[in-house]
Amino acid sequence: MKIALIGYGKMGHAIEEIAIQRKHSIVLKVSIDNTEDNTVENIAKADVAIEFTGPDSAFDNINKCFEAEVPVVSGSTGWLNRYEEAVWNCKAQNGALLYASNFSIGVNIFFEVNKRLAQLMASQKDYSAIIEETHHTQKKDAPSGTAITLAEQILAVNPFKKQWVNKESNKASDLQIISIRTDPAPGTHRILYHSDTDDIEIIHTAHNRSGFALGAVLAAEFLYGQRGVFTMSDVLGF
Repeated sequence: MKIALIGYGKMGHAIEEIAIQRKHSIVLKVSIDNTEDNTVENIAKADVAIEFTGPDSAFDNINKCFEAEVPVVSGSTGWLNRYEEAVWNCKAQNGALLYASNFSIGVNIFFEVNKRLAQLMASQKDYSAIIEETHHTQKKDAPSGTAITLAEQILAVNPFKKQWVNKESNKASDLQIISIRTDPAPGTHRILYHSDTDDIEIIHTAHNRSGFALGAVLAAEFLYGQRGVFTMSDVLGF
């Protein structure tokens, strides 16, 4: 495939390395140093785009891909208040969109484990749930998109929790997400169910960015030639 990398920071470089290993070519690389190259015409030269930028630019970048008639894989976080609008635009323009808060195969398995554990714990009112996420200090958003996904999975089935909050809280209806920023830390997510008698916890720890990069390239390979809106569950067959 010919791939456009919209966002060429640390993750973009990791994706490029994996893509080339898998015999793909990079026809466009957009970083903060050459934003003038981020045009519909340049994106249209690609078979698929992989978009890893930031909250302020992700939505516009995704729409450029629709306009260029190029399927787009997005891993940007912090813009999901406009996700439904992006889905509408995708369908209106017969485009293709695959968004994930995390492309790591391990994390997506972790999502499935979290959903199952949340179902088992939903009737256990003596256990309180808390999410803790640790990332490097350069990460712009808090909580992480992965932590939000984990929280929403728990909220979907737990009758005792009504909302997630990104702070310590004494309210029983709050699902706490505690965000820690320290270096070096590629990413750790921990789900803890605590009671007076015992604790149950599951943890995912990333060792480097290669797992995220591989997942993004696998998502691009899946999305090539598709139309519609997809998730990593579609890629992995969950």
